[in-house]
Amino acid sequence: MGTIDLKRVYKEQYTAGAGKPALVTVPERPFLMIDGEGDPNTVQEYVDAIEALYPIAYAIRAEIKKATGDGYTVLPLEGLWWADDMESFSAERKHDWMWTMMIGLPELLTPAQALEAIRATTTVKGLVAGERVRYERYDEGPSAQVMHVGPYSEEAPTIDLLHEFIDEQGLQLRGLHHEIYLGDPRKTDPARLRTIIRQPVA
Repeated sequence: MGTIDLKRVYKEQYTAGAGKPALVTVPERPFLMIDGEGDPNTVQEYVDAIEALYPIAYAIRAEIKKATGDGYTVLPLEGLWWADDMESFSAERKHDWMWTMMIGLPELLTPAQALEAIRATTTVKGLVAGERVRYERYDEGPSAQVMHVGPYSEEAPTIDLLHEFIDEQGLQLRGLHHEIYLGDPRKTDPARLRTIIRQPVA
C-alpha cells in the first residue's frame, strides 16, 4: 500500500520554467470535465462547477484506494478557455468567455467506474452541477508551456511571452488556451500563485 504522486508520474506536464517557455508533447489522458460560460469571478455556474468536480475526484480516489490498496494525489484543477469570437477573448470581456474545468484521472480508472462515481457522489452530496460532470479522454499533443508566477489578472505578459516563443519556433497556435493551477487561491498569497500556461501548437 502506498500513495502515488501523479504529478511526478506526469512530471513534464505539471512542471514548467518561470519565464522560460518550452515545447512538450502531451499524451492523451482521462479527465473529469465540466463546461460552462461567463466570468469565473462572478457567475454561480463556475462556483457550482468547481464544487462538483472536487468531491467527485476525491470519491474516485477513495474507490481506487479501496479496490487496490494504493492511494494517489488528486491532480490540480485545470481550465480550457475560449470565446466563440476569439477577438473578444480578453480580460475586459470575461462575460463572453467559455470554459471547461477539469481534473486529471489515473489511467487505471475505467469509464464505467467514473460514471458510477459521478452518479453516486452527485446523489449523496446533492451536487448542483454534478450531472454536468463527465469522463473524457483529452489529447493535446505538441504544445508549448510556461510557468506564470503571480495573480491570474497579471497573466497577459506571460501569455504574450509564450506566443512569441511559439512564433520564434516557426509554429502556429491551435486548440484551446490551457491553464493548470498549482496553487490554491484561497490559501496562497496572489503574488506566489503558480499557473502553468499551455498552448497546443502546429
